[in-house]
Amino acid sequence: VQLQASGGGLVQPGGSLRLSCAASGTSLSLDVMGWYRQAPGKERELVAVISYQGFASGGRTTYGDSVKGRFTISRDNAEKNTVSLQMNDLKPEDTAVYYCNAVGWGRAFEGQGTLVTVSS
Repeated sequence: VQLQASGGGLVQPGGSLRLSCAASGTSLSLDVMGWYRQAPGKERELVAVISYQGFASGGRTTYGDSVKGRFTISRDNAEKNTVSLQMNDLKPEDTAVYYCNAVGWGRAFEGQGTLVTVSS
């Protein structure tokens, strides 16, 4: 399984960005997909993940405390192994490399990171 992330870039404080992550190499649904991030000199932290259990209700989501109310993770209904992260009201402290992660069949996968820079 390979994870391809896209959508990072430079944005001003208060702005928005949308990240996407698509998994390839499997026709089966992954159990969990989501995002972690790591800023320079800091530990990696959870941003948001979505579990595909309870798909009928859109899956279960978990957010890191620092992004609750500002970020929204969602799954593409047409492409089942694709997730998006809508990031609103971005702050300088959101600057980090964002990594797409997935879990399936007892294994964990991670894609190359995409850099998000929030600066005026």
